[in-house]
Amino acid sequence: MKPLARPVRRGLLVTHVVVSVGWLGLTLCLLVLGVTGAVSGSEATAEAAYRSMKIFGDWLLAPLALLTLGTGVVLSLGTHWGLVRHRWVLIKFVLTLITTAASLFALRSGIDDAAGEVAAGRRVTDGAGLVVPPSVALACYLFMTAISVLKPWGTTRWGRRARQEAAARRHGGERGGEHGGERGSARGGKAVAARPARQPV
Repeated sequence: MKPLARPVRRGLLVTHVVVSVGWLGLTLCLLVLGVTGAVSGSEATAEAAYRSMKIFGDWLLAPLALLTLGTGVVLSLGTHWGLVRHRWVLIKFVLTLITTAASLFALRSGIDDAAGEVAAGRRVTDGAGLVVPPSVALACYLFMTAISVLKPWGTTRWGRRARQEAAARRHGGERGGEHGGERGSARGGKAVAARPARQPV
């Protein structure tokens, strides 16, 4: 992929940070609501918690998750970091894929089921089913935030290969320039030698 222009890169970076933090905050809210619904002794409180979870899940979960994934991939491919060149980028990409799929399919399905139960006047019996997934997701997001700041573990084998190929191309260009300069100097020397000297008038 062609490297991103600086204004585009900065805009995408700001968007990525905003939606990533929003996804983390949304997951924290879902965790609090899930815990409230599971431990609350009041059916009215549990119903309000699960209804609120459904509103967040319907309106915010998919856009934030997909925007985080999309902007992260574009930033990786459009900068020197690459998508598979550095271990922290590759791990973050894999975790984002997993958490996005889990959020869109497993977590939203659980929220919809719980909201349907309370709408029918029944108590949700598996409250832990809406506590464990946000807890695991929140731990993943905090971990990904940490490695985004620290950038640990160095390059992958693909990254090392790309670096070696770039170094080889750079050295090859330098050698070609040196040889071209030498040939030019030799030709210039021959031309000077072949030029007859001016005789004094």
